[in-house]
Amino acid sequence: MRHVLLLAMVTCWLPGADLVQEGDRWWSHIQVLAADNMEGRNTGSPGHLRAARFLAGKFKEAGLQPLGTNGYLQPVKFKVAKILEDQSSLAIVRDGKATPLTLGLDANLGVRAKMPEHTEADVVFCGYGLSIPENHFDDFAGLDLTGKLIVYILGGPADIPANLRSHYSFRSERWKAMHAAGAIGVVAIQNPKSMDIPWERSTLARLNAAMELGDEKFSGTPGLQFAAVINPARAEQFFAASGHTFAELLALADQGQALPRFPLNLRLRATARLQTSTVESQNVVGLLPGSDPTLKNQYVVYGAHLDHLGVGAAITGDAIYNGAMDDGSGIASLIEIATMARLEHLRPKRSILFVAVTGEEKGLLGSQFFTSAPTVPLRNMVADINMDMYLPLYPLKYLEVQGLEESTLGLDIRAVAEKAGVIVQRDREPQRNLFIRSDQYSYIKQGVPALTFKFGAEAGSAEEKLGKDWLRQRYHAPSDDLSQPVDKPAAAKFNRIMLDLGMRVANAAERPHWNADSFFKRFEH
Repeated sequence: MRHVLLLAMVTCWLPGADLVQEGDRWWSHIQVLAADNMEGRNTGSPGHLRAARFLAGKFKEAGLQPLGTNGYLQPVKFKVAKILEDQSSLAIVRDGKATPLTLGLDANLGVRAKMPEHTEADVVFCGYGLSIPENHFDDFAGLDLTGKLIVYILGGPADIPANLRSHYSFRSERWKAMHAAGAIGVVAIQNPKSMDIPWERSTLARLNAAMELGDEKFSGTPGLQFAAVINPARAEQFFAASGHTFAELLALADQGQALPRFPLNLRLRATARLQTSTVESQNVVGLLPGSDPTLKNQYVVYGAHLDHLGVGAAITGDAIYNGAMDDGSGIASLIEIATMARLEHLRPKRSILFVAVTGEEKGLLGSQFFTSAPTVPLRNMVADINMDMYLPLYPLKYLEVQGLEESTLGLDIRAVAEKAGVIVQRDREPQRNLFIRSDQYSYIKQGVPALTFKFGAEAGSAEEKLGKDWLRQRYHAPSDDLSQPVDKPAAAKFNRIMLDLGMRVANAAERPHWNADSFFKRFEH
C-alpha cells in the first residue's frame, strides 16, 4: 500500500516523458472535436451530441466510471430564443420624435425566452452599473430608477479589488442590484480598450440563438424585461442631449475613476419578436475512484466545456466555428489526464471527477446545472481545476493563474509548476474579469476553491503579442480551427502540470481552503 501511495505521488511529472508523443496524442483528440463534422458543437446540436458520445467513449477507455445520470451523460434541458431581426426594431425617442437605430450596427438587442414584445422607457446613465457594498460603492444610490433602463460602461473603479469588482460584474449580481433599484432593463456599452473581439465580429453573435436553463428556478435575471448592447463607436448619439459625451466618460473610465450619473433625456423604444423552442444537451462526467477508505468520498474536479458556437455567420467564407482552442483544448486535456492516470497506474487518495459541461458559451449554464444538481455531494468537492482556452501557442515558460491568491490552491500550483521549471504569474489583466468568465465560477459560488489558467508571457514580448493577436483574430471566429499553429509539446507539458496538481491536491492531508482575506471565502460551506 505504501508503495502504491509513493508511486501516485512521484510519477505524475516525468522528466523523461515524451512530450512530443503526448502532444500529438492530445492534438489527435482535438482533430476529432474540432472537425467540421462536429459542426461547432453548439449546445443542443447533433454535433455536440456526437462530441459528448466521443468523450464518453474516451472516458471509458481511460477506465473512468460513469457518473452522469445516464451513464456518463447528464442531460440538461434548455429554453431557446432567437430574435427575428427583420421583424424587430430599436429607436431613440426625443421630444416625441423617433430616430431608428440599425440593429447590428448601432446596437444589438439581448434575448430572453420570456420578454415583452414591446418596450419603451426612460434611460439613465449609471456609471459602471455596479453596487459593491464592501467598498460602499453604489452607482444607483439616490436615483429614481423605477420603470427605467440603465445604461452603463463595462468596467469599474481602479481602487476596488479586481475579484470583488469581478463578482459584482457578473450578470446575475449586477441585475440583482439594478432590479432592487427599480430598473426594468439594461443597456451595456463596452470599453473599446477591454474588448476581446472587435464589434464587427462580435455583432455577428446576435444572429445565434440565446439559451437559458429550462427550469425557471435557475433564472439569474428575474424581472429583466429588456437588454441591449451599444456599439461603442456609435455611442455618442445616446448622450447628445445629456450634457455629457461618451468620449468624456471613456477618458474617466480609462483612468479607473468613478463616473457621473445622469438622465440621458431620451426614451428607448423596442420591438423584439422571437422564435422560441427547447433543446436538450449533455454534461459528461467520469470518476476515478480514490484509494483511501475515508478520503475517497471527497472529490477533486477537473473541468472543461465541451460546447462551442456551432454554425454561424460566415467569415471569409467559413461558417463553422470549430472551437479547437475554445475549448477543444481543455476537453483534450481532460482525456489526456485521465489517460495518463491509467497508464501510470495512479491511485490518489481522494477521488477525481472529470466534468465536461455544455452551455458555457450560453452563460456558464451547464456548470450552473451540474453544481445545482451534482452527481456527488457538492460539499465533498474540494477543488475545481478548470481548463478553458489556455492557449498553448508557444513554449510553456510562464503560467498565468486566475485565483492564485484566493485559496491554498495557489501554493499547490506554485509547487508543481516550479518542479516543471515553469514560472507562475498572477492575473495580468484583472480588468478582463477572467476569474468569473468560465465554469470555475459556478463552483466558486458554491464554496469550492478553484483555479483557471492560460499560458503566460513577459510584458512586451513576442509571446504576449501572439496571445493578443489570437484573441483579435481567432477568438469566437471560424479560424479557431485545425489549421492554426499550436505548440503541441507545450500543451503536453501543461497537461503534466495539471495532472501533478490534481494528484497533489488529491493526496494532501487537508482539503484546500479559501484564504482568510479572500472575498470568495464567504461562499465556503
